[in-house]
Amino acid sequence: MTKKKIGILGASGYTGADAVRLLARHPNAEITALTANTHAGKAMSEVFPHFFMLDLPKLVEWEKVDWTRLDAAFCGLPHGTTQEIIAAVLKANPRIKILDMSADFRLRNKDSYAQWYGHEHRALELQDEAVYGLTELYREKVTAARLVACPGCYPTAVLLALVPLAKAKLIDVDDIIIDAKSGVTGAGRGLKQNTLFSEAGEGLSPYSIGSHRHSAEIEQEIGAAAGSAVTVNFTPHLIPMARGEFCTSYVKLNGATPDDLRAELEKAYANEPFIYVTKKGVLPQTQNVRGSNYVQIGVVADRIKNRAIVLSTLDNLVKGSAGQAIQNMNLMFGLPETTGLEQIALFP
Repeated sequence: MTKKKIGILGASGYTGADAVRLLARHPNAEITALTANTHAGKAMSEVFPHFFMLDLPKLVEWEKVDWTRLDAAFCGLPHGTTQEIIAAVLKANPRIKILDMSADFRLRNKDSYAQWYGHEHRALELQDEAVYGLTELYREKVTAARLVACPGCYPTAVLLALVPLAKAKLIDVDDIIIDAKSGVTGAGRGLKQNTLFSEAGEGLSPYSIGSHRHSAEIEQEIGAAAGSAVTVNFTPHLIPMARGEFCTSYVKLNGATPDDLRAELEKAYANEPFIYVTKKGVLPQTQNVRGSNYVQIGVVADRIKNRAIVLSTLDNLVKGSAGQAIQNMNLMFGLPETTGLEQIALFP
């Protein structure tokens, strides 16, 4: 197969950089355009020195890219700026495949988007077209899509753990508590006081309590699986490590046992290349998936009667972002889903 020509919008951010890292060794991809308006004119190795060995195009403003020459574009821009840029790219090249790693096309309900993101959606015609890109749940739709809205890192970890259980009605979807923790790359690369080493190091900080925007994605997808509107209790925390994510979900059982939950998850993911359900007594750990596209899920019985604890972990920049986007790209181009994504976790 001829290599697909790839462009990356927002290549100077962490998700854009991880897309570069993974695509640089993808046998069917050729990175031909990298955009970053604030770093335009620079070599990628000036912004990310660990790319010193790669022959990459220089960073340019997105308006200067000839989008008609590209087969796919990955978008790592912040929410709010993405909609109009993607609309312009698709207008220039209606055949291009878009892998959006921002939040701008994840929510199906336009009113919900305005509520959570503070402004009306600026590309409603594309919002209706976008496919929610949680690969394991929407594989067929992703394969046929032109625009895929890749999920947030928290929703990916939570939904992979809970959607099969909600669909099988093994848990009470009106009683879900999610305790989530992410490395500081989840906050992006922009300079923020709370992510400075001296502020984030040696500490654990909750944020956006009761109001984190990823709640909307989680509720949208668990509600779709359960067939009813859902509200979850979701609290994220910042942990002092660069990458990684761990979600602990406390659930009430609907006449099931923790072993039933594990068995349902094992059945749901029996043929999935990247999802691993741990054996009874084996606990997922962030270090088991760091730098990889793999996900670990575990189930533990709670001391409280009729309750269980579901654990899930992934790398927020890989399966939680760039890796999942590449997994979706593979499907969209008819490639083996695992192409370019079988790296083993970095340990220690």
